[in-house]
Amino acid sequence: MTGIKTTGEKKMMLFTGRAHPELAKEVAAELGVGLVPTTAREFANGEIYVRFQESVRGADCFLIQSHTAPINTWIMEQLIMIDALKRASARSISVIIPFYGYARQDKKHRGREPISARLMADLLKTAGANRIITMDLHADQVQGYFDGPVDHLFALPVLTSYIGGRVDRGKLTVVSPDAGRVRVADRWADKLGAPLAIVHKRRDPDVANQVTVHEVVGDVNGRVCVLVDDMIDTGGTICAAADALFANGAEDVIVAATHGVLSGPAADRLKNSKVSEFIFTNSLPTPSEVELDKITVLSMAPTIARAVREVFEDGSVTSLFEGDA
Repeated sequence: MTGIKTTGEKKMMLFTGRAHPELAKEVAAELGVGLVPTTAREFANGEIYVRFQESVRGADCFLIQSHTAPINTWIMEQLIMIDALKRASARSISVIIPFYGYARQDKKHRGREPISARLMADLLKTAGANRIITMDLHADQVQGYFDGPVDHLFALPVLTSYIGGRVDRGKLTVVSPDAGRVRVADRWADKLGAPLAIVHKRRDPDVANQVTVHEVVGDVNGRVCVLVDDMIDTGGTICAAADALFANGAEDVIVAATHGVLSGPAADRLKNSKVSEFIFTNSLPTPSEVELDKITVLSMAPTIARAVREVFEDGSVTSLFEGDA
């Protein structure tokens, strides 16, 4: 006999960066595991240092880090953590990114622009990531930028379940805030059995976050409108779309989005908006300055935990969303 036999048992380890530890703790609780103790700090010049306090040799490692503000800091921390896992002989490294930074820069609109979403994928691969688990990408084609498996999770089942139990479906209309979100809104309409409307807008290419709403395509008069989007950043687009719906006779407007980025003037815009409720998931931490009574945050921890378990046990992540995606 030559060689050495092992038991063949696999070991899963769960890690988190410092961007959104609350979500990581929820996922860990769902999985019934503890987060691996990690030392992370900055040197005086801002460089990030990371060290894991347990051996990761031969383990299937899952690293959770959502790209929230300050986004570049947490992306860099994540890359350093991946590198540390690779150099510590982890068996595999699956990177869980509930909100994938730079996903909006998925193509060149004009000359001399970067495709930063592709750069992000290259950085993750170079650092040592074997797999990406992410949620509701701004553009589906970003999945193809990573040279390896990408599990694309959807918040739609969680969001539609909440709204379906809250609103009279007979009065419900699903609304896309622009032409680019029509496909997503159509999935919502099918799931809720509701008609679809579209807000047509035009964005100034030279001025960031400036949107002019032109018209509403579809009947929203006397209807409860659910505006759906993948993310709310400064809130300009969604609040302008809501104003257009009210101007066209909507009885009420609810906003549902996976990622509540909520930067810059978002707090004031959401507070002053006539929208009755903003619904987000906990893919990102809600900034303290926008903790309003009309903001509802739904947890995606059970969905992420199920995806992690399927990956670890060589199951099917797609099976989680059959009939929903």
